[in-house]
Amino acid sequence: MLNIFIGFDPREAVAYHVCANSLTRLSSDVLALTPISLHNLKTYNETHTDGSNHFIYTRFLIPHLMNYNGWALFMDGDMIVRDDIAKLFALRDESKAVMCVHHDYQTKQTTKYLGSKNENYPRKNWSSVVLWNCAHPANKVVTPDFVMNGTGAQLHRFTWLEDDLIGELPIEWNWLPDELGPNPDAKLLHFTLGTPCFHEYANAPMAAEWHREKLLANYSAQHVIDGPFD
Repeated sequence: MLNIFIGFDPREAVAYHVCANSLTRLSSDVLALTPISLHNLKTYNETHTDGSNHFIYTRFLIPHLMNYNGWALFMDGDMIVRDDIAKLFALRDESKAVMCVHHDYQTKQTTKYLGSKNENYPRKNWSSVVLWNCAHPANKVVTPDFVMNGTGAQLHRFTWLEDDLIGELPIEWNWLPDELGPNPDAKLLHFTLGTPCFHEYANAPMAAEWHREKLLANYSAQHVIDGPFD
């Protein structure tokens, strides 16, 4: 069974369900999907006032939620997969505390969805797809108190870890079509500027795939799913 935690924000609830549908539809293994929703977390009190979504800090609770055992994946809700997520889990390296795509880019936009600030910073988007080695000794410090008292820079840059404990995943597993353009080889699409459910981003690069997945998530035998999807 593969443990997957997906960021949930009620302002774009549809994003979670579309993401979950793509994972379920393409997986070759049994999935345990968990929404990371602030109102479900009884051991955590959000003390941060910055951030563009509801799970910007709660994503770091994964080792705690897993009782510091096993491997688990965190991914933002504004994503869909285009390949079997079991292939991503197959890349895990027991010597690493976390594994992620090591993005190195400058954003094209100063704002993103719902008018949120979109700033450049070191290791931007590294924490949006993370394979967590929850049992790794270096992750024992990541408690709810640690997250509540940590700054964005400390947490999103994984500053509690030595660099050699931050494993690297192929960029295809966290492709940013709205920043980097279309990629037919992408395995995971991350609409980081805004999920295509927001009208400003409805026609972003590769957004047609998200719209198709939305129709599949809303499917019944009486629904037509042939498009158009633009």
